This record gives sequence, structure tokens and C-alpha cells, in this order.
Amino acid sequence: MQTVNIFNIQHFSVHDGPGVRTVVFFKGCNLHCRWCHNPESIHKEKEILLYPDRCIGCGACVKQCPAGAHSFTEGGHRIDRNKCIHCFRCCEECYADALVCVGEETDTETVMDEIRRNKGYFDHSGGGVTFSGGECMLQTEPLLELLKSCRKEGIHTAVDTAGNVPWSSLEEVLPWTDLFLYDIKAFDPKVHKACTGVTNERILENFRSLADRGAAVTVRIPYVPELNGTQLEGIASFLSGYPQIRAELLPYHSMGNSKYHALEETFFAGTAPDKKAVEQLKKKYHFY
Repeated sequence: MQTVNIFNIQHFSVHDGPGVRTVVFFKGCNLHCRWCHNPESIHKEKEILLYPDRCIGCGACVKQCPAGAHSFTEGGHRIDRNKCIHCFRCCEECYADALVCVGEETDTETVMDEIRRNKGYFDHSGGGVTFSGGECMLQTEPLLELLKSCRKEGIHTAVDTAGNVPWSSLEEVLPWTDLFLYDIKAFDPKVHKACTGVTNERILENFRSLADRGAAVTVRIPYVPELNGTQLEGIASFLSGYPQIRAELLPYHSMGNSKYHALEETFFAGTAPDKKAVEQLKKKYHFY
């Protein structure tokens, strides 16, 4: 039994692999995608989300905070995050749920207990569990233990990864993973770095290695017209060498913006692409 750092377990998902699935979100990522809709997943440390619209102004957080990080002004409830010592007493005291602690260190057996709850749904629908993030591959040892436990209990597994890890890590989990959901966010390395903070040579090489070894892989391509709209042709050309690989086009949405507000961070405010245009691109490049 090992310690694992997660920030959410979502049940009854139908968008992260086949059938009805439980998705385990690992905390911590080594990419910083400008469009990320789970910004609370990026840093491995626990964080505080502040939802001012829920705040009732009771001042309990001010009384509980030993660092004086909370204040109320004409602009509303604010947190001085430079003062915050991450004791999370404010979150424990806030019964209005205006302050939410995100991130939890737990153990692999506790996670397996959550997964087992839905095995009947998995068996009926052809579903299973998806390990996502953040980047679940950054916690290879607990991930491997969970994958082995699922295999032993007949539970289908998917690993959702951006592939920006050493090949040795992917090679270790490969025998125990039924499906890889593999992000390719851009083909040109300069564009990829502008979008995510890193270049993509290792990501593409790891993809080749998985495909060449016969791994079941579904490529997922986030489509953000303002940032990687020029990259679809290059990605499609690259994937044409792997006709066995299914590729899904995922249009940008702004549902993560409220989380950036809650973290009091700036964010990319993109425009959701036109649905008809997305369908045309899918047909053009043979994406799903």
C-alpha cells in the first residue's frame, strides 16, 4: 500500500474511455497548458479555492487564520496568498463552502475501495477506471500498484497522459494498462512550447514507442483555435502512419474559468469553436 496524491474521484463518467467509468484525478502536472480546465491539478501541493459568491461574510476565516491572510474590503473577500501558511483551518471552519481545500494524500487501498464500489456498472457497460490528472504518470509507483490491483480484480484500466515522462515510466505501466488516452496538443515543437511550456519531442517519441509495441492508444487532441488551430494538419499527417490509432478532437470550452477565479489566477479566455466547424475538421482529418 502506497501514498498517492489526488484531488478528485469522479464516478459515472462516460467521456474518459469506454463504458461507465470512475476517474481518479492525480494532483501535479509538468505541463502548463494555457487552456487547462483543471488548473487545480497543476501544482502538487494542496491549494485553497475561494468562491466569493458563496461567502456570507461571517469572518470565521479571519479569526481562524494564524497568518492574517484573509481580509474583507470593499472589493470583497480576499486571500493574501503570500501570507498563507497552508494550514487550511479556514477551509475547515467555512461551512458556506466559500473556501475549499483541493488536494489529498491518501493510500492506494482507499482509492481501490472507491473503485470497487462501481464494479457492477463497469461489468454491465464495459467500463472501468481511468487514471487522469494532472499527470498520473508522475506518480508511477502508486499508479502501478493501482493498475495491478485492477488487473487482478478484472477491472478495465485507462491511463490518461500527456506523455511528458521518461519512457521507462511508460514501459513499466504498459503491461498493466488496457488503454492509453494520449494527448497530442501540437505538432510543431515551438507551438507546443508556447502552448504548454515544454517542447514535444519526448511526447511524440513516447507515442511512437507505445504504438510500435502494440499498445491500445486513443489520441486526444485539444482544439483551441487561437493557440493550436494551425496544428491539426501536422498532427493528422503524423498519425496517418498509425492507421490503427483512433484520434479524438476535443474543442475548447471555458468551464474551467471559475476555478482560475477561485485560485485568483489569470487565465486564457478563449472562444469555444463553432460546432459545425469542428465537425468539418473531424471529417477532413478523420478525427472522432
